[in-house]
Amino acid sequence: MTSPAPAGPSRRTVLAGGVAAVGSAAVTGVAARPAFAAPPPDDPFTLGVASGDPRPDGVTLWTRLAPDPLAADGGMAPRDVLVVWQVAEDESFADPVRSGSVRATAGEAHSVHVDVTGLDPDRVYFYRFRAGRYLSRTGRTRTFPAPGAAVRSLRFATFSCQNLPVGHFVAYRHAAQQDLDVVLHLGDYIYEAAGPASPPAGPDRRHAPFETVDTLEGYRIRHAQYRTDPDLQDAHAAFPFVVVPDDHEVVNNQNESTRAARRAAAYQAYWEHMPLRASARPSGSSIPLFRSLDYGRLATFDMLDTRQYRSVQLPGPTFQALPPEAFDPTRTILGAEQEQWLFDRLSGSGASWNLLAQQVYLAALDMEPGPVEAYNTDKWDGYPVARERLTRFLHGAAVPNPVVLAGDVHAAMVNDVTLSYGDRPVVASELLGSSVTSGKGNNALFEAALPENPEMLFYNGRQRGYLTCEVTPDALRGDLWFADDVLDRASAVRRQASYVVLDGVRGALEV
Repeated sequence: MTSPAPAGPSRRTVLAGGVAAVGSAAVTGVAARPAFAAPPPDDPFTLGVASGDPRPDGVTLWTRLAPDPLAADGGMAPRDVLVVWQVAEDESFADPVRSGSVRATAGEAHSVHVDVTGLDPDRVYFYRFRAGRYLSRTGRTRTFPAPGAAVRSLRFATFSCQNLPVGHFVAYRHAAQQDLDVVLHLGDYIYEAAGPASPPAGPDRRHAPFETVDTLEGYRIRHAQYRTDPDLQDAHAAFPFVVVPDDHEVVNNQNESTRAARRAAAYQAYWEHMPLRASARPSGSSIPLFRSLDYGRLATFDMLDTRQYRSVQLPGPTFQALPPEAFDPTRTILGAEQEQWLFDRLSGSGASWNLLAQQVYLAALDMEPGPVEAYNTDKWDGYPVARERLTRFLHGAAVPNPVVLAGDVHAAMVNDVTLSYGDRPVVASELLGSSVTSGKGNNALFEAALPENPEMLFYNGRQRGYLTCEVTPDALRGDLWFADDVLDRASAVRRQASYVVLDGVRGALEV
């Protein structure tokens, strides 16, 4: 077993930290440097700090300089700015273990991505940035355990679908006080559409700009607006995030046919606002995001991308009986390269738990009551041959404890993933946390379809919330949390349901 992290300041201490103005040599452990090329005129750390993609020996640190976050240029001059960063084991930064400097460039919206290496595994660290005379708030992060370490526990949360105008990010406020090792964001971090003219959560949450965004400038402003949310900032400052986008980061129901210029603008802005390592920098209209992260021998996170490489969605209504062309074996949701990568990863996995984190549900769900069958063609159900390739692989290759984590549908669900449509055996369990704020979607359809789908063990599309999971060698427990009212930022958040997947057992049990 790896050594536990040393006792340190609590998350509450980290969350209480703010931005302070200091002299250029006032950051402990960093020598005075020549004047910056373009020192920010005002506090540039309005979007907070974040860390992501934790590894056993490092983590990626993020911030963006934006003294005027809703301006197209963030309020920054079109010149580079030198940003100093520090990592320490104590919040006082009395003895930083890593430090350095990086230039924030106008071409990347003065965003900062630092791939820190040389850290110890399974350890809590604190980090911060300085630009000019301004010091960022302190962030807290944690490295993953050493490769092959016999880890006894892992606790993580999943989030998706956070539409700013329709509610407050109550789920993040609640999660920031939890004891988590890592957070997964499974898509729809922003919404590209204008949103309601009179937002139910109040005029201060009206989308900016108030239009559907499809340019780099528009996506940058939209991301910056979301990043100003204090509860979202607190969660990012408390835990490392591992992120993958869904469709609304670009456009609703985005697929390969989406205009290349729009994809390029959207992915550039996504990169600029996420704690992604340098290897994920976009190239033109694509961004390389499918990847794996190992948590010792206990678990592997396979982060999938079901949007960039999928075949064009079937024509006609979203919910329909699958036409013959749906069964074309060339239709794909992962793309050939990613699908083969996933199968190779799973067949060689030495982890006790294999966690497939992705955007849309994998379970086969008949959405039409009665003898006629209809399926949601935006999900894996719209790609039935690709879906069956995966389910048959999970069954035939005897992958240890596969658990699918998904979002997208604005509902909490617990599903048995079966081999084929209505055919047993169960090959995996699937857990979905509800949306952070996004509305009810097709709630009535799902509720009416419950009798058709005994593999849907739990459903709640009426409340907003998130999922936490606790993993041990013996079991994975999922807890579903729901806010009483996302229109009230101080709303209570309550655990409504809990399910457990036992080691070596396919299917989830209510506890």
